[in-house]
Amino acid sequence: MIRQACSPQSIRPAGFSLLELIAVITIMGVLVLVVTQRISVSGVKAKAECCKQYQAELNRALERYNFETGDFPATLDDLGNSEYYPESVPHCPVTAKPYQIDAATGRIQHPAH
Repeated sequence: MIRQACSPQSIRPAGFSLLELIAVITIMGVLVLVVTQRISVSGVKAKAECCKQYQAELNRALERYNFETGDFPATLDDLGNSEYYPESVPHCPVTAKPYQIDAATGRIQHPAH
């Protein structure tokens, strides 16, 4: 068996150096920060899009009500659980406030958010 001479520089202890650990932890911290921020922003965007969808559905129900009766309902509660809007009238998912009818236009007022 041939033995090779090992120089002290070629022997490396097992494990990671402190510098390698700090680099990995820093990279992981940056990734967690970016992902967390993206998730929180996408949740707000999803709620805003859901609010727009609710407004469009309610406006279509108001138009059907107006077409058949010739007038707009006094409140949105008149639409809920009826042939015009078979489910209960939703609230804004962003602010949790109920939608209101604009008396001048007969459309849903956009909630402030």
